[in-house]
Amino acid sequence: MIKEITLILFFSFSLFASTLHLATSSNPSRLNPLLATDSSSSEIAGFLFNGLVKYDKDLNIVGDLADKFYFENNTTLIFKLKKNVLWHDGAKFDANDVVFTYKTIISPNIATPYSSSFRFVKSVEALDDFTIKVVYKKPYFKALETWMMGILPYHILKDEKNLMTSKFNTHPIGTGAYKLEKLEFSKDIILSANGDYFEKKPKIDKISFHIIADSMTRFLMLKSGSLDVGSIEPMQLERQLDKEFFKKFNIYEEISHSYTYLGFNLRKKKFQDARVREALSLAIDRDELVKILFFKHAKVCTGPFLPKTKAFNDDIKAPQQNIQKAKQLLKDAGYDKNHPFSFEIVTSNSSAIRPYAVEILQYQLKKIGVKVKIRVMEWQAFLNMVVFPHKFDAVLLGWGLSSTPDPYLFWHSDNDKKGGFNLVGYKNKKLDKMIEKSQSMVDREELSRLWKKMFKIIVDDNPYLFLYIPNSITVVNKDIKNVKPSLNGIWHNYIEWEK
Repeated sequence: MIKEITLILFFSFSLFASTLHLATSSNPSRLNPLLATDSSSSEIAGFLFNGLVKYDKDLNIVGDLADKFYFENNTTLIFKLKKNVLWHDGAKFDANDVVFTYKTIISPNIATPYSSSFRFVKSVEALDDFTIKVVYKKPYFKALETWMMGILPYHILKDEKNLMTSKFNTHPIGTGAYKLEKLEFSKDIILSANGDYFEKKPKIDKISFHIIADSMTRFLMLKSGSLDVGSIEPMQLERQLDKEFFKKFNIYEEISHSYTYLGFNLRKKKFQDARVREALSLAIDRDELVKILFFKHAKVCTGPFLPKTKAFNDDIKAPQQNIQKAKQLLKDAGYDKNHPFSFEIVTSNSSAIRPYAVEILQYQLKKIGVKVKIRVMEWQAFLNMVVFPHKFDAVLLGWGLSSTPDPYLFWHSDNDKKGGFNLVGYKNKKLDKMIEKSQSMVDREELSRLWKKMFKIIVDDNPYLFLYIPNSITVVNKDIKNVKPSLNGIWHNYIEWEK
């Protein structure tokens, strides 16, 4: 009889449990915030882990695991931690976890680009179980943002010999609003609501990530209502959706905090000639690229920092296509019909747009006699076999960026290393010095002027060809309640969502 009642209760709960259905384009590599460098891993880890601070809906920095925080002086930061936080296994969160996370991320035993954010930290000390003192070597303009990094559990990982290969990376224990319930590679990843979450239990019981590499399949699942939230491309919005779809889904569109670029492997001799890079830039009609791929839902990208931020340089305009000048530059560099310049562009199929973008680039570059070979790969294979080992001529990729950029991560020579984000091997000593100077600036107007000078230097050097900034078009099932768009997107209050 007891078993029958238990079964009835179980099936009743299953019947009424709410599930948010999402899609991700690839298997997550590591569900560990220190090692989650691909978009799938970082997205899922974001539901499982918390930092000490976070952005609120208006992009203000507020406490997350920290209850309060303040600067004692311009190099000393104090965090007062929340006392009601539990790890997913029921253990209590405290200052030891923060100190352990810091020691782990700066350890030579792990390779992560995120360690660069901690390079100015002199010491991290637990003053008591719930107070952390961080001392910086000098003032650092992103001192607070550094601590948005997810915190790891000391009690679980203190004896871990190799975090890079640890089973924790696929069986994570965090403090987040959701717990990992099931991970089936190439199938589904299911998260369940954390009933002990320090804010409160999320109103949606489960989040199910369906791993779908093919962008068209993801789109068809959205159309059918099998997914609740998803991104769509401009072509799909303009030409491939009917009135019934708009009755079922709300559309949220804004300029994305990202851009797409063609990056050259500057370690290879053929890309080290500035005339070649300029020629390739002048061969491309960026306006045509945006028009064909995006209709009115994107804009041409002019450089490495986001528009409408203090780092953006309005004086820099996108190069205009100039076929004759491009041909002359190639000729001056020693290339002609008998000895054409050729290279391969590699990209992934995780985006529906990029394979088409590569074909347009191939067509445009052909006009100046350049031969382009195209390779489109699955996302994880692309990252692990091409991008991070630096085994490419050129890659078509994108970056998601903060409104407060840190040029050190992408443009400083130091980050041309294993696990670093300087993927193309760009080196400019003058820029390195400017970046180093900028790190300790606290005057935002002075910093803005320096960022704008960096912007121009990078664009003039053509290590990337900056192509376009797409709009972010997100569709959300109208059955999902309490979705509130903000400067920080739609996800800032996801624990309040109801279905």
